[in-house]
Amino acid sequence: MATDRILKDEFDQYGRVWLRDSVSDADLALLDKATANSSKAGQRLGSSAALDAVLSKNSSLLTSIQRLDPMAMPVRTVAFNKSESANWGVPWHQDRVIAVNDRVDIEGYHNWTKKSGTWHCEPPETVLDGMLFVRVHLDDANQSNGAMEIAVGSHAGGIVPSAQAEKAANTYPIEVCDAKRGDVLILKMLTLHCSKPATVQSGRRVLRIDLSSSVLPLPLFWHGQNTET
Repeated sequence: MATDRILKDEFDQYGRVWLRDSVSDADLALLDKATANSSKAGQRLGSSAALDAVLSKNSSLLTSIQRLDPMAMPVRTVAFNKSESANWGVPWHQDRVIAVNDRVDIEGYHNWTKKSGTWHCEPPETVLDGMLFVRVHLDDANQSNGAMEIAVGSHAGGIVPSAQAEKAANTYPIEVCDAKRGDVLILKMLTLHCSKPATVQSGRRVLRIDLSSSVLPLPLFWHGQNTET
């Protein structure tokens, strides 16, 4: 396994690192259980015994991710299952929204939307720069079943207007994120990415975890954060 310094240097340069075969069979079984009832194409996951165990403070998965940021903690978890009944494509874009406890008018926090009862907003770029965008692969992924594609190094370009995303992405090397079950991909949040519909009838389950070490300005909190002192 690469040393933390080598890992961090690769992350800063390319905006992504792979932790291959880094999730134990026991943790994968727990994640299978945690995502078993995810019927939507992309569904936010709430707390459950299985998910909490895999993402607990001293878990092997969280410890591996924290090699890049020892203080980073999960702030949003979403399950994706690209299948015959939910087969989608997504154009080039950046993910620039966070889930928070409530709508609060604070300078720099804008583009407010409410999804499934949870407030989301776009925070300042400095908050996004400090976040980790993690994908835990529960199934093998490749181009035939709609694996994600990334523009390697595009995080360095900062915020890109949606209308210019494809043009900007094509100025960087494009990587199809081929993965095996148990592989973990960690990205800089502002990395441009897309995916195409699957061309084969096979499931492609991915657990997405957003992590951050940032403390939001009061009275704003990450959604689900314990606000008791």
